[in-house]
Amino acid sequence: MNKKNYQKELEKLLAALPEFDREQLPPRLFLHSCCAPCSSYVLEYLSVYFAITVFYYNPNISFAEEYKRRVAEQKRLIRTYNQEGGRYPIEVLEGDYEPERFFEMARGLEDCPEGGERCFRCYELRLRRTALEAREKGFDFFGTTLTISPLKNAEKLNEIGFALEEELGVRWLPSDFKKKEGYKRSIELSARYDLYRQDYCGCVFSVRK
Repeated sequence: MNKKNYQKELEKLLAALPEFDREQLPPRLFLHSCCAPCSSYVLEYLSVYFAITVFYYNPNISFAEEYKRRVAEQKRLIRTYNQEGGRYPIEVLEGDYEPERFFEMARGLEDCPEGGERCFRCYELRLRRTALEAREKGFDFFGTTLTISPLKNAEKLNEIGFALEEELGVRWLPSDFKKKEGYKRSIELSARYDLYRQDYCGCVFSVRK
């Protein structure tokens, strides 16, 4: 059975939207972001189609100092993009930092391998909160930057996203941002803007892998 090509699904959706036009009101996207480097290409790519609010909600980050460093980099990148212009303005909303919710979710799954069930539940935790916020705030779409990472399961992320769309009634933006050299582009942009690139997802379990 062939896997779905979520990049092609995204391209089909974007083809029906006009590109950047100051005179038009674009659709609104509530975009979960895991970090500035992963969001760099995604924002460059999508901000000519959508008015984006980046939702920084990552209770999986186990260490407060690491969390603060990552969220500061996210906000710095968005300020820079907005100063450059040529795209719809990007906003940012920082969610609550509540690592206790992640540890509660991970109870009993501490010894799961990276990329397994614990990670899938972490995806669902973050995407569910994103979808709920998007519905409450009246956004047209919700999505995530997580699919840009070669270490994240894009098939599972999209499966969760579509399930939440059906359950909550807010439209999911399909993606596999690593396609079309998206991950490579994120590395280039990280170098251009001197972004802090971490070498683990954020949770204590990924540190010990």
